[in-house]
Amino acid sequence: MARPPLSDLPDIDISAATESGSDEDTAEIPDERGFFAEQTAKTGNLKKRTPVSEVVETAEAHYHGHRDRLRARFRDGGDGALADYEILELLLFRLIPRRDTKPIAKALIARFGSLAGVLGASPALLQEVKGIGETVAHDLKLIATVAQRMLKSELRGKQVLASWSSVIDYCHSAMAYETTEQFRILFLDKRNALIADEVQGRGTVDHTPVYPREVVKRALELSATALILVHNHPSGDPTPSRADIDMTKLIIDTAKPLGITVHDHIIIGRDGHASLKGLRLI
Repeated sequence: MARPPLSDLPDIDISAATESGSDEDTAEIPDERGFFAEQTAKTGNLKKRTPVSEVVETAEAHYHGHRDRLRARFRDGGDGALADYEILELLLFRLIPRRDTKPIAKALIARFGSLAGVLGASPALLQEVKGIGETVAHDLKLIATVAQRMLKSELRGKQVLASWSSVIDYCHSAMAYETTEQFRILFLDKRNALIADEVQGRGTVDHTPVYPREVVKRALELSATALILVHNHPSGDPTPSRADIDMTKLIIDTAKPLGITVHDHIIIGRDGHASLKGLRLI
């Protein structure tokens, strides 16, 4: 459609239109500077981020304070005031000086069942727990060795049969948590005092080869007149097997003509022990 000529358009009074405009048309435009000022103020109120160094210092202060409290409980109440994982945690303080050792101690107890289980575990198994490296694993085994030596020292020079609970404690400490069968012999003199404690054989998870002639030969070399046989069941159940009983009787029959007495054969499990003599099986 053709546009009309400009001369045909009506005259418009611009000034009148402006004067008679609606309130909406003439409303004052708000000053938006206040809006941005308000936003700036709100942004300024945001919480400042804590520097990493302060977080680290806070964490270190927390676990150092925890260590001090744990040491104080042990000092004031002895080992009875602490759970197994807390005793282990105290020990790990020395081995892992700048780290929170509580989760590591709990993980070790969860993995091996008890403090004795942790100290009885092999270095290879200990290193399967997160946070335990080769050095710490061997340090834990060193502590276990010290404990075993202490128990063994209780037997030296004493009549072993009169210190039976000490014999059991020592054998349990040395063998209960072994992952393979181990055959051990306590060689005694004519007073039933300990001459030597030797591991004669190591086997699989359920079998150790034992040779009666070798047992008797070693007894003669040491001038031993009596023996206590000991082996462990890695399964944890100390119940003697038929093979255990037969092997014991064979050693007895081999040793007896040479004046060597077999006092007992003890089987060690994680939760207890069995005595073949006590069970009247020999």
